[in-house]
Amino acid sequence: MKTLLVGALLWTSVYAADPVLRIAVNTTTIESTPLFVAATLPGANIQLVPVNTGRLAMAQLVSGEVDAATGSETQLLLNSVAQPGLRAILTLAECHYRIVARRSSGIRRLADLKGKKVAATAGTSSLYFLDRMLRTVKLSSADVQVVSMEGPAMPTALASRAVDAVAIWEPHAQNSLAALGADVITFQDASAYTERFNLNTATTVLADPAKRRALAALIRRLQRASEDIRKHPAAAHRLASPPLSIPEATIAATWKQFRFAADLRPDVLTVMMQVEPWAAASQSRSPRSRSQLALLLETVN
Repeated sequence: MKTLLVGALLWTSVYAADPVLRIAVNTTTIESTPLFVAATLPGANIQLVPVNTGRLAMAQLVSGEVDAATGSETQLLLNSVAQPGLRAILTLAECHYRIVARRSSGIRRLADLKGKKVAATAGTSSLYFLDRMLRTVKLSSADVQVVSMEGPAMPTALASRAVDAVAIWEPHAQNSLAALGADVITFQDASAYTERFNLNTATTVLADPAKRRALAALIRRLQRASEDIRKHPAAAHRLASPPLSIPEATIAATWKQFRFAADLRPDVLTVMMQVEPWAAASQSRSPRSRSQLALLLETVN
């Protein structure tokens, strides 16, 4: 009996000593909402480290400053070349992007973007989305004047006629739409590209038993948070608005563009296979095989 009691006490002390996970979170994207909700649940043993781009979030993970980071599958593909130990362990959200254009620039069809100035964010899923959309009408990024720009600057650039269209995620697409008013036209094709916004970590973190347990607990908490988000969207809008610095009304207006399921579906690998040739071309390398990309996904439980 004494041996069993000592063992139980040791087990309890080990789990009580589980580390606080540091998570780099992109605080400009609505896809991060599940983490903000999860952080409010009882027993959340996490420290959110706010950053303003997915690139910075992944950079912190690559450097070892954090245990996990948010980011699209494009960021996982681009960063895993130099750091093959990166792993996606959960898809926090799926998001449909939009091209928002000015009608008075002579744009009525997607093909009318040819020769026009289109803003996209270099080295991100924004640029990949633009290329995928153009290919649906037998064009490519080379057929438009790509203007490299961060999302927050896009609505003003559209309104001032510095660009004719933008290809971007939310809330920048919604803000761009509002900036143009009646002069707007939008293009969207979920089959061309739907972003998988993931929670990523590294094999060095997963190799630590305590941190792996903490990540598994976080995933369960995120699944609960995502269920709450689906059942009570208005409450999620209120909770996410302050950390995102996005008005509740804007979040509500974009909500139909998202799916919050907190899973790691098999089609994540399919999307990665579609994105990989673009990522490889942007890094002047050969695309990796399906089996190589499959190593970047890991189930943690």
